[in-house]
Amino acid sequence: MLAPIGEPDALDIRLEKRLSPRRNTMIDAVIAYDGGRTPCVIRNLSESGAKLEFTTGIAKIPKTFDLLVPKVRPQPCVVVWRSLKELGVQFQNSVIR
Repeated sequence: MLAPIGEPDALDIRLEKRLSPRRNTMIDAVIAYDGGRTPCVIRNLSESGAKLEFTTGIAKIPKTFDLLVPKVRPQPCVVVWRSLKELGVQFQNSVIR
């Protein structure tokens, strides 16, 4: 059932928790952590964080790691959410542009 005109849809009520808007991307990257390197794709990106997509499960990826993108200095990250093959990360220092 649709909401009456002038009232927000149920989907519009969700609160945005991001500190800055994200833009969709397809950037090949690698995460580096104790004991490993794992390739990923940066699916969206903002000044404060990103969504990373993996081709394999991510159960062994630790809470903190460095995000490596060609021609950009390593970006320390902390995981803020995870699903089966995706991670949401917050950047700890400077920003990937």
